[in-house]
Amino acid sequence: MLNKLVYSSLISLLFCCFSFAQDDKKPQKVDTDLIVVKDSINTKREPLNVLAPSKAAFYSAILPGLGQAYNKKYWKIPLVYIAIGIPTYLYIQNDKDYNLYRDAYKRRLAGFTQGSEGDPFPNVSDDGLIRAQQQLRRNKELSLLIAIGMYALNIIDANVDAHLLQFNVDEDLSLRPHFKYNQMENTSDLGVTLNFRF
Repeated sequence: MLNKLVYSSLISLLFCCFSFAQDDKKPQKVDTDLIVVKDSINTKREPLNVLAPSKAAFYSAILPGLGQAYNKKYWKIPLVYIAIGIPTYLYIQNDKDYNLYRDAYKRRLAGFTQGSEGDPFPNVSDDGLIRAQQQLRRNKELSLLIAIGMYALNIIDANVDAHLLQFNVDEDLSLRPHFKYNQMENTSDLGVTLNFRF
C-alpha cells in the first residue's frame, strides 16, 4: 500500500513538472516562403595570390632564406643557414685535408721517404695515406650531397609554406539551421547545414 502511494505521488509530481514547463503561447506557423538562408558570412578576405608559392621558391633559389623572409617566417632563416652552412664547412675542411694527404702521397711517389724533412705525416705509411684520401673524398662528396639537399629543402620549404599561408583557416565554418518546404508531404522541414569553404 505504501509503495503504491509513493509511486503514484512520484508520477503525479512528474506530470506537474511537465505541466508547469509548458508555454502558454501557441506555436506560430512559419511561412517558409519568407525565410532566406544566407550562404556566406560577409567577411573581407584578401585576394588569393597564385604566384606567391613560385615567387617564394624563386627567391629561395636565388638566395637561401629569402623565400622564408618573403613568407614572413623570419625565424627559419638562421635554420636555413645552419643547415646549408655546416655541410659546406665540412666540405671545405675535408677538401683541405684531402689535398694535404694527396700532396704528401705525391711527395712520397716523387722519391721522398717517410719521415724525411718536410713530411707532414711522418708516422703514416703510404697505405695509410691512400686510405685517408679515400675516406676524405667520401666525406667530401657526402658533405656536398647534404649541402645540395639542404639547399633544395630550403626551396621546397619556402614553396610549401607559401602554399599553406594561402590555406583558408578563417572561422567561416558554420553550423546553421535551415528550413525547407517538403512538397511531397506539404510540410516544412527543419534541418541543420554544415558549411565548409575551401
